[in-house]
Amino acid sequence: MTGPQAKTCATCGRVIAAHAVYYRFSLVLEGEQDLLDPSDDLEGNPAQALAEIVRRLYAGTADPGELEAQVHWERSGVVCSQCRSVAVRMLNTATVDPEPH
Repeated sequence: MTGPQAKTCATCGRVIAAHAVYYRFSLVLEGEQDLLDPSDDLEGNPAQALAEIVRRLYAGTADPGELEAQVHWERSGVVCSQCRSVAVRMLNTATVDPEPH
């Protein structure tokens, strides 16, 4: 029988010793957009606005996989304590001028 295995930090790649504390994470980013804006040029007709969006999607040259990647991304794994601290600080910090944009 073997003991706990060492893990690798998903952020920095550092090997986390089997006896060290590590942190599991699961992150899901889902894109959303309010598509049917009543101020659209289609006289406030939601059905027409939706039909126009669908027509543009079918007529477009975008790869369906690329479109999916723009609206749904997820990742899970483990991170070391240093990377956890950075992530928590980044996700908890509200800034007036959001970075790194």
